Amino acid sequence: MIYLKLFLTAVLWGGTFVAGRIVAQEVEPAAGSFLRFAVASLLLLLMTWQAEGRLPIPRRKQMIPLLLLGITGVAAYNIFFFLGLKIIPASRASLIVATNPVFIALGSALLFKDRLTPGRMAGIALCLTGAVVVISRGDIIALLSHGVGQGETFILGCIVSWVSYSLIGRGVLKEITPLVAVTYACLIGTCLLAVPAVFEGMLSAVTGYSITSWSGILFLGILGTVVAFIWYYEGIKTLGPTRAAVFINFVPVSGVILGWLILDETINLSLILGALLVISGAWLTNR
Repeated sequence: MIYLKLFLTAVLWGGTFVAGRIVAQEVEPAAGSFLRFAVASLLLLLMTWQAEGRLPIPRRKQMIPLLLLGITGVAAYNIFFFLGLKIIPASRASLIVATNPVFIALGSALLFKDRLTPGRMAGIALCLTGAVVVISRGDIIALLSHGVGQGETFILGCIVSWVSYSLIGRGVLKEITPLVAVTYACLIGTCLLAVPAVFEGMLSAVTGYSITSWSGILFLGILGTVVAFIWYYEGIKTLGPTRAAVFINFVPVSGVILGWLILDETINLSLILGALLVISGAWLTNR
């Protein structure tokens, strides 16, 4: 059952790119991010209260790291997420974001002196090559001539945000549980997103959102955030972090397949080649 949950977690995370692509066509970035995490925060609060018997109050020294988690992993990541998905297909975005493990490994080596084995270095090279193929759509000369597109640039912002979140979280999780850390990050991020969401006109627009957009927001908040989090940490608890992390490699695969099935996105040779390189590289990096 735990293997099925981890596989479904990867499918749900891949589905967030499809849902994000749908929502981004109607809902402004800060508003979409705020609504997603308002839903997630409410559920996480209830879960934390049930698990801990109360909402643990962080110590003073933990407040700045938790604030940074909310800024990087919730507010910044999701604004970049919706900005990027308004422009580029879900399949391409999911493959670019799949390079996260590479940059986390590089950041960990730089900041925490983690060892980069030859296998991990080969994985990094493969993953980065795959990312270049995906971003350039197979035309690297054009990429060198014209630069990275706006949508791809926003998705690269997702990577910077998530790598920062992961490296900051490494220290935070030594002192508090993942559930408490994620709950506070979501609460803080939601509060930070409220003001820009209002300035975008959310209060007047929210009643006019389509059923499709609301379905996407609820999917992102409930399934893509809360349920996926629970199942992934169940997997870590049962199998350990290394074996559980293997399933992360299915996220871009599900993102590409769901983008094709639901959004009728094109799967071309450069996308397939890039996917193979990114997934192989991410697997080697996570070994």
